[in-house]
Amino acid sequence: MNNDETMEVIMSLIMHGGDARSSAMEAIYAAKTGDFDLAKEKIQGADQSIIEAHEIQTNLLSNEASGAGIPVNLLLVHAQDHLMSAMTYRDLAEEMVDMYNRMNQ
Repeated sequence: MNNDETMEVIMSLIMHGGDARSSAMEAIYAAKTGDFDLAKEKIQGADQSIIEAHEIQTNLLSNEASGAGIPVNLLLVHAQDHLMSAMTYRDLAEEMVDMYNRMNQ
């Protein structure tokens, strides 16, 4: 994998992680205003972004296992951290949506 391809993979991880985090936050805001249908839709959007990032991550791991890994650099570490944070936000958003739903009943 050349440097341009590596950067494309890294930026895709960052992009999908950012999309997932944003969708999770939007789910919380929607639930806070009582729009639980929108909150559910946003959680599903976060899930889809995480799935797309996970596919990229799986490809990286497969390449690494076959000996064709990419060099680890600060941007790759940042991308992985960004994704893990997004996954945490998504889980927290689901709990908060549930909490707001219970409070609303």
